[in-house]
Amino acid sequence: MTFLLMFAGDGVSFGIYDIAKSLTIPGWAVIITLLLQSVYMIAVGIERWLTYSKARQQSRQYAPKVAQALKNSNIDEAINISDKHKDSHLAMVVSSGLKEFAAHQGNSDISADEMEASKRALERAIAVKTAELKRGLSGLATVGSTAPFVGLFGTVVGIIGAFQALAVNETAGIGAVGGAIAEALVATAFGIGVAIPAVWMFNFFTSKVTSFSVEMENSASELVDYFIKQRSKALRG
Repeated sequence: MTFLLMFAGDGVSFGIYDIAKSLTIPGWAVIITLLLQSVYMIAVGIERWLTYSKARQQSRQYAPKVAQALKNSNIDEAINISDKHKDSHLAMVVSSGLKEFAAHQGNSDISADEMEASKRALERAIAVKTAELKRGLSGLATVGSTAPFVGLFGTVVGIIGAFQALAVNETAGIGAVGGAIAEALVATAFGIGVAIPAVWMFNFFTSKVTSFSVEMENSASELVDYFIKQRSKALRG
């Protein structure tokens, strides 16, 4: 972004270099803080995007495979398939439930208490995976909520500098206060420019986590139904 302030009456021009020269120590602190926030925002955005893309892709590959293994009542194969899809959120949840199930009765009977233990294992897995999927999102929310205030701080500093320049020379033109005003405007614009994409990414990724949570809840519910059917078969046998 290029800021160019032209004032024909004073013959004063402020570009990026001119603004940088006029920045005070608090002004530089504001700009550096916003730069760090923007770097963090970009890093988290890329990392979360790759994580969610892998989770979605592997889950699409995983779902039909594990469904076929469970249809054949082959729990060991289902667990092996789950272990091969470590980036899938569904695989982690289903694997936890299946391992708890297999630890009790293998492929045959499972008591009511043991089935409850499997349900709790599924709930724990969902909670752990959801927390993992949310990693970094609180940081995005913090950037989105604080960046405008950081920029506002820079604005206040710039305006104070402008008033100080006017106090020193009451007859001064725009050249005496232009740098301070430019500093104030740059800080405000930069703060808003960092906050908007941070808030957008936070909302976008939060919707993704919500979607993943629904998928995990549905998978857990289907797995519990499978456990009930297995138990019913064992009781009839």
